Amino acid sequence: MAVKIRLRRMGAKKAPFYRVVVADSRYPRNGRFIEEIGYYDPMKEPAVISIDNEKAKDWIAKGAQPTDTVRALLKKTGVQ
Repeated sequence: MAVKIRLRRMGAKKAPFYRVVVADSRYPRNGRFIEEIGYYDPMKEPAVISIDNEKAKDWIAKGAQPTDTVRALLKKTGVQ
């Protein structure tokens, strides 16, 4: 099972916010997921990033691969 840490799009049309989730890579973007570890709201000024650092480190240690966007968000929050 290839596990990814990725964004799940929520919100209305033209007003998105995202939840950072751990999911099997075979599931669709907004489909089933294993655990929610944070959220990202790019519409606020400045953008709001809230990620549980302990859970993120734990999943990365277990072998979960963050997507490019999530990797950038993790760098901003100090996880990686």
